[in-house]
Amino acid sequence: MIRWDVIQGNLPLIGTKFLEHLALTVVAVVGGLVISGIAVVLIRDRPRIVALVTGFFSIVYTIPSLALLAFLVPLTHLSFATAEIALVGYTLFILTRNLLAGLASVPRDALEAADGMGYGRTRRLWQVEVPLALPLIVAGIRIATVTTIGLVMVTALIGFGGLGQVMLRGYNFRNDTLVLVGFVLTVALGLLADLGLGWLGRAITPWSRARAG
Repeated sequence: MIRWDVIQGNLPLIGTKFLEHLALTVVAVVGGLVISGIAVVLIRDRPRIVALVTGFFSIVYTIPSLALLAFLVPLTHLSFATAEIALVGYTLFILTRNLLAGLASVPRDALEAADGMGYGRTRRLWQVEVPLALPLIVAGIRIATVTTIGLVMVTALIGFGGLGQVMLRGYNFRNDTLVLVGFVLTVALGLLADLGLGWLGRAITPWSRARAG
C-alpha cells in the first residue's frame, strides 16, 4: 500500500534521482550517437570492417550488465564514468545498426541526382542521405533511449542509478512505497521517452507519413 507521507518526506531524494536518471540516459544516448555516427562515416563503404565493428558492438551488447560493471570498476572505480562507459556501450550496437540501415535505405536515384548536381561526399551525406535516413535513425535513438532508461537502474549498484537508487533504498529499508515509486517513475519515463521520440520522428519526417499514406 502506498504511503503518501513517505513520498512527501522523500520528495527531494526522488526529484534528485529522477534528474540523475534522466542525465545518465541523455549523456549515454548522445555519447553513443556521436561514437556510432563517427564509426558509420568511417566504415560504411568497407563491408569487412562494418562486419568487424558491428560484431564487436554486438558482443558488448550481449555482455550482462552486472558483469560489465564488475569488469569496469577496477579500471575506472565507482564513478560516473564507469556508469556511462557501460551505458554508452549498450547503445552502440543499436545505433550503429540503425544508422547503417538508414543510410542504406536512401534511394539510388536520390544519390545519383545529388551527384549530378555536383554535391560532394560530405554535402551529399548531410543534405541528402541523413534527412532521408531520419526515420530509421530516429527509430534507433528511440530504442536505445528506452533500453538505456531500463539499464540505468543497474548502475545503482555502483552508487548511481537514478531511480534505481530509490528502489534500492526501498529494498534496504523494507519500504514498499519507495520501491513502487522508483518502479512507476522509471516505467513512466520510458513511456514518455518512447512517445516523445515517436512524435518527434513523425514531426521531422512528414514525407514519410505522406509516403505511408
